[in-house]
Amino acid sequence: MKSKLFLLIGLLIVATMVLSACQPAAPVEEPAAEEAVAEEVVEEVAEEAPLKVLSIINGTLGDKSFFDSSDRGLQRAVEEFGIELKTIETGVDPAKWQPALEDAAANEDYDILIVGTWQMVEFLGELAPNYPDKKFWIYDTGVDYSTGNYPHVYSVQYKQNEGSYLAGVYAGLMSESGILGTVGGQDIPVINDFIVGYEQGAKDVGVESVLVQYAGSWDDPAKGKELALAMYQQGADIVFQVAGGSGVGVFQAAEEMGQYALGVDSDQATIIMETDPDQAKVILTSMMKNVDNSLYRAMKMHIDGTLPYGSLETLGISEGGVGLAYNEIFDAATPDDVKATLKEYEQKVIDGEITVETVF
Repeated sequence: MKSKLFLLIGLLIVATMVLSACQPAAPVEEPAAEEAVAEEVVEEVAEEAPLKVLSIINGTLGDKSFFDSSDRGLQRAVEEFGIELKTIETGVDPAKWQPALEDAAANEDYDILIVGTWQMVEFLGELAPNYPDKKFWIYDTGVDYSTGNYPHVYSVQYKQNEGSYLAGVYAGLMSESGILGTVGGQDIPVINDFIVGYEQGAKDVGVESVLVQYAGSWDDPAKGKELALAMYQQGADIVFQVAGGSGVGVFQAAEEMGQYALGVDSDQATIIMETDPDQAKVILTSMMKNVDNSLYRAMKMHIDGTLPYGSLETLGISEGGVGLAYNEIFDAATPDDVKATLKEYEQKVIDGEITVETVF
């Protein structure tokens, strides 16, 4: 009897073990669906966070020339690359430029800080080493890489002498009096680099006299007009303005005297055409320093990981850094033989057959 009882108990134990083995394993806990989705959203937001760019203007926008060109290039980058751009205009008082730069570098939220012109190079050279985790660009000049630690600074400048050489060739071919003029903003190396190229180009096509004056300011149209009027009265029939906002007065003088002018940095005739078509018609062409294209190019290279930080790039005619504005006014005013000759000179510069003088 006892043996039968023991046998029954043994069978029950075996059955219990078999049933337990047949039960499905306890499920491994997985993150809630909402948590997984949240993680994906965070990763996606991190990947798409816009590049934050801070542009410091040591002047003001609205010059229809240099700074407007820089802003145009960055605005194009906003549209095409989705960068987040903030622009700070520090005004025309030089005493405010360094404090404004230092304040922006310390207190603004940015990945890249951009400045331009030779007046800012010393300030940036002192500032940049204090922020090794940020990127800095400077255009129209370059930091001296031999004097400091600047692996995070990119510099780009332009062969304005080459572009101005073409302006001089063109003005010389178009001139009837054989006398040309140029009004500079200040007597400084970068402006004189425009002027030596312009003079060389004019003389290469037979011009003997190029009048040169400086406004002493970048925002005095009245002074620019005064100087240009004097040149027209001395026989000049085309005056090249290299004076920023002061150069607007050159256009006013040309319109008043029934003569012609050349613009600078941007296609100024096309810009002015929107508000003053009569004045725009006296601007035969402009020597374009393509700041806009260079900054757009730099942004694309930064995004691609190919921008050469820690170095200076210099862009000339062959790199698209400088050139003339070929617009409707140019086409209508310029004879075909002048266009052909101008192209020949341009190609000679590109091929190295002509070496353009420079002050640098």
